[in-house]
Amino acid sequence: MTNLFSLAGKNAWVTGACYGIGFAIAKAFAQAGAQTIIFNARSEEAIAKAIADYHAEGIDNVKGYVCDVTDENAVAALVQTIHAEVGPIHILVNNAGIIKRIPMHEMKRSEFQQVIDIDLVGPYIVSAAVLPEMMERREGKIINICSMMSELGRETVSAYAAAKGGLKMLTRNICSEYGEYNIQCNGIGPGYIATPQTAPLREPQADGSKHPFDAFICAKTPAGRWLEPDELAGPAVFLASHASDAVNGHILYVDGGILAYIGRQPK
Repeated sequence: MTNLFSLAGKNAWVTGACYGIGFAIAKAFAQAGAQTIIFNARSEEAIAKAIADYHAEGIDNVKGYVCDVTDENAVAALVQTIHAEVGPIHILVNNAGIIKRIPMHEMKRSEFQQVIDIDLVGPYIVSAAVLPEMMERREGKIINICSMMSELGRETVSAYAAAKGGLKMLTRNICSEYGEYNIQCNGIGPGYIATPQTAPLREPQADGSKHPFDAFICAKTPAGRWLEPDELAGPAVFLASHASDAVNGHILYVDGGILAYIGRQPK
């Protein structure tokens, strides 16, 4: 069983893995024995800080590159660089993403398009760039970071929900199109995760009461709490390892049970 979940000898590229969910997944891959952790960010400053954070976690075999996942030429060039400097890309995690919380009737087209470009077009560009070598090797794992918004809608997140719904179907189509090459493409749909970005939503109010959104999430989650980034480690390692070789086109929701829960009956 240990060998089934081992990532020994594997090179894993996690896009946007400077912090939060991506950093937690990359760290889990390293702990599972991955040979090299590869990540990208948009600036040298972000790369340098993340490298220091990886080293602080005892992860030394890590390579960071400046690359915008929406730039098709830059991604193609980076894939060639990775092949030359590191070797084959065995595992790809499309994690880079943004959200803009703006009512749809107030959102500019450019704002909507930016979310679609990063959260949906980016995973298409990066996946398309790594697929040929995976096909030639007849082995590969692609994991797309989807969302509960791949299934549900909510106010102010029209662009994000549209992108993540599209990413769910892109995941299924990669499975359908490339499964014959022994390539598995699955998704992880995180619930509400306690990250630096969500910290303001979890801070107590001046009177000591919970932030309204914090109270809402805890009430809607059977677990009754926000989830920690490290709780994505097991699902990510599973989908990146030989343990999931027969799992393809699946979205694994790691949400503390939100999607299964209708909510408490009012008292």
